[in-house]
Amino acid sequence: MHIIGIKDAQHLPFWRRPVFLLLVFAFTVPIAFNTWTALLNNFVIEKVGFTGVEIGWLHTVREIPGLLSVGVIGLLIFIREQLLGIVALALLGVASAVTAWFPTLQGLLVITMLSSLGFHYFETVNQSLQLQWIDKKRAPQVLGWIVAVGSGASLLSYGLLVLTWKAFDLSYNFVYLVSGGFVALVAIFCYFAYPQFETTSKQKVSIVLRRRYWLYYALQFMAGARRQIFMVFAAFMMVEKFGFQVHEVTGLLMLNFLASLFIAPFIGKAVGIWGERRALLVEYTGLTLVFLTYGGIYFFGWGVALAAALYVLDHMFFALALALKTYFQKIADPQDIAPTAAVAFTINHIAAVALPALLGYLWITSPGGVFLLAAAMAVTSLGLALLIPRHPEKGHETIFSRPFRAAAE
Repeated sequence: MHIIGIKDAQHLPFWRRPVFLLLVFAFTVPIAFNTWTALLNNFVIEKVGFTGVEIGWLHTVREIPGLLSVGVIGLLIFIREQLLGIVALALLGVASAVTAWFPTLQGLLVITMLSSLGFHYFETVNQSLQLQWIDKKRAPQVLGWIVAVGSGASLLSYGLLVLTWKAFDLSYNFVYLVSGGFVALVAIFCYFAYPQFETTSKQKVSIVLRRRYWLYYALQFMAGARRQIFMVFAAFMMVEKFGFQVHEVTGLLMLNFLASLFIAPFIGKAVGIWGERRALLVEYTGLTLVFLTYGGIYFFGWGVALAAALYVLDHMFFALALALKTYFQKIADPQDIAPTAAVAFTINHIAAVALPALLGYLWITSPGGVFLLAAAMAVTSLGLALLIPRHPEKGHETIFSRPFRAAAE
């Protein structure tokens, strides 16, 4: 296994440098995950007969590996962080590829658990590597480009689905095999094509919980709860209420990622100019209004065009969430990044595990109530974001921390 320092890696060809590997990761994951997402609601309704209850349980099971992301810390004792990410990426690809082989509730719960384990462990490691490998001054812009590359990959996979699904009468099994198989092959390529990059700060391999990170933890908790409602029920609404077919759901997702492809780099620049506080305030205000309007669709019978427009806006506001990453990068000790990424991913999924199943029961009685609850969560996040200082740094993590620190001294 060839190991090379981050600084020395700058002498490698561009395509073999750490940042390019992050771009490869960003391009690859959406091929499996977003294809799975695009087909899921139609697959479970048409082939398995799901209602809101079953889809809620499926997503609860899907989020359990996220809750267990803290297990990454233990694995880092035995395996390098970059290698663990590649192994997890391969697991995501293989499990996604065989999804259609299990058209029962029990089968889908098992295979979803495996693919989710790959996805969440990969994302835990990937977020950690991003913050270790990208310079703080360039982080917002580079993260914006990473989001844009991921959106481009999503757009490609969705575009192919729209063009070929009906034209070639594709099956769920064929699409899952192609998309998941591609991701598994890329994981193998990354293992052989890239050296293991060594950072200057050795990461701790024990659980790190610091009181001064409390606001970051709180924002992660609320983000996990709020995002699950969008992930689980917004697309499900388009199929169940408005009768969207696979190619129509995919077309809507294409609009999301086409917008992100062009907007994400500017979002990265905006975060660099505005700062994390203002960027997150814009995100949470926008999401509050979006979720309130989602509720209005059910309570007042507003139409499909508004629902589709909200779905795209929703996705745009979520792109501002990269500000949460750069906020933590600014306040963290360098050696805390890997263990805190694992802890934060677990915190992010505490509510995410419980909410889909519980809200599945609320959904069958009051779908609009689900979105009103999401609006309340967005308002709570807005209040927390007000506690972020204009220029966060170690020792100045919240608007309260500097006065307390000065008093202590």
